[in-house]
Amino acid sequence: MNEIFNAINSFLGDILFFDILFGTGGEAKIPFLVAWLIVGALFLTIKMNFVNLHMLPHSYKIVMGKYATKEDKGLITPFQSLTTALSATVGLGNIAGVAIAVSIGGPGATFWMIIAGFLGMSMKFTEVTLSLQHREFLKDGTIMGGGMEYLSKGLANKGMPRFGKFLAIAFAFFMIGGAIGGGNTFQVSQALGVVSENIPFFKETPIAFGIIMAIAVGAVIIGGIKSIAKTTEKIVPTMVLIYVGASLYILAINFTAIPAAFGLIFSEAFAPTAVTGGIIGVIVQGFKRAVFSSEAGLGSAGIAHAPAKVKYPVRQGMVSLYEPFIDTVIVCTMTALVIVITGVYDPSNGHAALIEAQNGAALTSAAYGTVISWFPLILAISIVLFAFSTMISWSYYGERAWVYIFGTKSSIIFKLIFLGFTILGTVVSTSIMVDFSFMLILGMALPNIMGLYILSGDVKEELDAYLKKLRSGELDREAIRNLDE
Repeated sequence: MNEIFNAINSFLGDILFFDILFGTGGEAKIPFLVAWLIVGALFLTIKMNFVNLHMLPHSYKIVMGKYATKEDKGLITPFQSLTTALSATVGLGNIAGVAIAVSIGGPGATFWMIIAGFLGMSMKFTEVTLSLQHREFLKDGTIMGGGMEYLSKGLANKGMPRFGKFLAIAFAFFMIGGAIGGGNTFQVSQALGVVSENIPFFKETPIAFGIIMAIAVGAVIIGGIKSIAKTTEKIVPTMVLIYVGASLYILAINFTAIPAAFGLIFSEAFAPTAVTGGIIGVIVQGFKRAVFSSEAGLGSAGIAHAPAKVKYPVRQGMVSLYEPFIDTVIVCTMTALVIVITGVYDPSNGHAALIEAQNGAALTSAAYGTVISWFPLILAISIVLFAFSTMISWSYYGERAWVYIFGTKSSIIFKLIFLGFTILGTVVSTSIMVDFSFMLILGMALPNIMGLYILSGDVKEELDAYLKKLRSGELDREAIRNLDE
């Protein structure tokens, strides 16, 4: 089985991640898709007039329900859409992915993760707005959205129906693979790595853990998006509170070490000593892990936001700004600080085996355990919750992509395949699953960002119209009328 995944990794790597410097940079290599993400993020941030920075206060009011109207259409609230999307992003990418990034790229990777998080907010805003603009209400009561819809419909409106359909199908196939890989097998394999350190039974019988997770995930995903939303709105705040609370405690008792840690992060960002390829190498590591964590630029979050009850598509786009901000700028930074301060990323500190195996979840657990001896068990529980919430959200993403290609009646087939891979994830090499997951998930960015470039003008036009209404007070008057009624 490991040989099959190795062959797939090698094939996809040759196609999607070739070095755009073609070896002229020596050890420095820039994978094509990483450059594609960086340029796309910069372009959209500038085009949307830095919406990622100045619209967060308004976004908060939307999440709190201030601008809800009777004309809103959808199945779940903007907050439930946000928590569903966050359950897919605030997960092992923050725990395992950050540890892998710092162990490979050094502390400097943290700086570039933060930069990627800020830029990713603009991409997330654009793709979620497009998803709401082109969402489709199906006869079975569900809603289709995400990259498949805006690539096919949006480009058809631009006179490119065949090209749009090609991009949509390519995107859907990558999403199905990404859901099974990064949204499933990677999650369960990383969770198993931590749980087995605390519960020896699962180290001896790993498949038992996979069966338990498959049963738990299956019990939720059979109920569809409403069941998923109700579960995530309860789990996400709880698991984030536990994890962030522990992080803040460790940082508080090591308060005097924080300035030095930030200094090391900043210096290593521009003059790295721990990564092949110098500054280019550390930028690549930072952006790769940030994208895997926040999913900005991948087009996946648009599926979770599509069922949101909103009147203006751009309004839900603003809600989505909080995803990369919470996920990458806050949670990933806290994790990285703990890892840097405790020094577990350095192989000489006794964790070389975990670093070599790319067992990031266990490495993060070790970092927290150096300060709170009993916390690895609590972290193991948190990691299982992180993995569980990510898996149920990604199962929905993959199922929507499957329905787009094969039709609604076949959705149960995908769910069964997904649960089968949950069990498989406990018997396949962790390091291979890390590479496999990154490959498929980053691959989604290729067709998605192509569509974002072409359709960004539509988003900018709606954003300008919305801001005009906001500044004139029309939206506030609309909100007041809704309360009166």
